[in-house]
Amino acid sequence: MTPRTRFRVATSYGDALHLYDTVRSVRRARHRTAPDRRPAVTNDGRPIPVIIDCDTGVDDALALLFAVRHPGLDLRAVTCVAGNTDVDGVVRNTLTVLEVAGAPEIPVARGAARPLIEPSRSARHVHGDDGMGDIGLPAPARVPSDLGAVDLLRREILASPRPVTLIPTAPLTNIALLLRTHPEVTDNIERIVFMGGAVACGNATAVAEFNVWHDPEAAAILLTAGVPITMYGLDVFQRVVVPGADVRALRESAEPGARLAGELLAHRPAAPDVDGDPEAGGIGDAGAVCAVVDPAGIATRLLPVEVSLAPGPTRGQTLVDRRPRPGESEIHDGLREQSLVDVALDVDVDRFVKLYLETVAGV
Repeated sequence: MTPRTRFRVATSYGDALHLYDTVRSVRRARHRTAPDRRPAVTNDGRPIPVIIDCDTGVDDALALLFAVRHPGLDLRAVTCVAGNTDVDGVVRNTLTVLEVAGAPEIPVARGAARPLIEPSRSARHVHGDDGMGDIGLPAPARVPSDLGAVDLLRREILASPRPVTLIPTAPLTNIALLLRTHPEVTDNIERIVFMGGAVACGNATAVAEFNVWHDPEAAAILLTAGVPITMYGLDVFQRVVVPGADVRALRESAEPGARLAGELLAHRPAAPDVDGDPEAGGIGDAGAVCAVVDPAGIATRLLPVEVSLAPGPTRGQTLVDRRPRPGESEIHDGLREQSLVDVALDVDVDRFVKLYLETVAGV
């Protein structure tokens, strides 16, 4: 089917249905037609190679602590981007967390200091002045890689003997720059599992989630990467909450990494309180890493997704099309190009909480 046919205007409702079903079948042929259900090891029993791209605030740190400690993951590198705090603060926080976690050898690179088009806008009101809840972490003992984030991403992806899973938990500026400047890396990317977007409502605005809102153009580039993508958005992000009793146990742990996880969870109280438990804390971004380890813990649907780039109140919204059939817009104006994404619509909360606690604290 030629591009001209794909976007021609339907002349009848029956014609629109035929075009809609045909286009979806073509797009599905380009992607995996079912959610990824791999165990947390490759077929040969070795850990899954992953790279985390983050803006280390509180829940990015929770994600790093989990990724370092899970035996089914091979964390090859961490790249940093401005988001929750400025990029230099992100680098500092990332290095410190990896040292506390006992993984100072993992390479860390500084990335974009601002979005592709707009100025950077931090989330210090959520993550504190230092991005880590102002809990008084020490300065790191080492410095980041001499390579920038894009170069480190390229090197580690191409050097991996097995396809790499990328886990962005931040604005997608680094990933967009990588895909545009080094498109050859997609041949060795297994999947991109990103924390971002929302089906229902946003947090940065009424409709936009922070990571996508911070750099909508970068998110739009990600969606056209031509590799399988899982969207772990706000619809599941906010639901995975560790009970207060477990948070207290982590804070009292003698092991530094587990204790740090407890302090960070204490800075992320559930909102609203979960079952009247004001000490409960959400794992946030760490849920996206759990979804790589245990993809059966989320329920996904392969759906068309696009990002609103228009100025105004909808900018940064992820438009997720859950309709089984086209509407009047497609009938009258033709079908738009959209990317098919495995969108997380539900999560097994108890399963992910258990997985997180077993990994970080061994409980």
